[in-house]
Amino acid sequence: MANAIREAASAFKRSPLLMGLSTLMVGLALFVMGLFSLATHNLRLALATIEERVEVVAYLREDTRQVDLDAAIETLQTLPGVEEVRYFSKAEALERAIRDLPEIAEVSTDLEVNPFPASLEVSFLPEGRTAEAVEAVAAIAEGFPVVEDVRYGREWVERLFFLRRIGGFTALILGGAFATVATLIIATAIRIAVFARREEIFVMRLVGARDSLIWRPFLLEGAATGLLGGALAILLTWLTYQAVFHFLFALDWIPMSWAWGGVGIGILFGVLASNLAVRRYLKEV
Repeated sequence: MANAIREAASAFKRSPLLMGLSTLMVGLALFVMGLFSLATHNLRLALATIEERVEVVAYLREDTRQVDLDAAIETLQTLPGVEEVRYFSKAEALERAIRDLPEIAEVSTDLEVNPFPASLEVSFLPEGRTAEAVEAVAAIAEGFPVVEDVRYGREWVERLFFLRRIGGFTALILGGAFATVATLIIATAIRIAVFARREEIFVMRLVGARDSLIWRPFLLEGAATGLLGGALAILLTWLTYQAVFHFLFALDWIPMSWAWGGVGIGILFGVLASNLAVRRYLKEV
């Protein structure tokens, strides 16, 4: 192993330009994946923020009895996916309207009767924020005798979860495509490096060197190229993130586990591509 490390280090010294170009190709390939990860992560956060606002609002009748109200709250609270059921009185509903709607605040002093009904607002756990769960809770709430009307924005909820499914499918397809392109670029870069040292490999075969002794330094070179390329990709992605954040709009940086995963993918791709390229060339000679 020590000899393989020395051979890999000497290869970098003998052909720094070639190794630099290989690292650049790997870095640019992983940079594309980094940009895709950045966009995917922020899209997920945006959809998650919107999903947190998904709720069912049940407006109560004027003659609601406390015992019936308590029974409705208890039943709704036990439904699958429900996180919390909050009761808002008529006075609290008017207070919220005055706070959120300036036009209501202007005429609130002239109101003789509070026109806003009391309500129950049902929020959902993350795993319960599905169109089916929301519709099921709304249907049950409509059956209570204390409930006069139920609102949850059916079309809006359906479009939201449709966008989430489309986003997940698109991320899977595009992520696979970008990973495939990155693999091909990395494999090409490693194959160029192998081809540049074809005479050295040929001589080693003539003197009886085992195949494992020949391709081991190339595996280390591939790992080093993937490591440097992954680090370069993270740097480029970070610079792009900073530029967009400061000059266009606010973004969230990808989780560090994703960044380290990108470096790990670069190393893995480098090793696999190097192994395939060397084995293929050894069969040819």
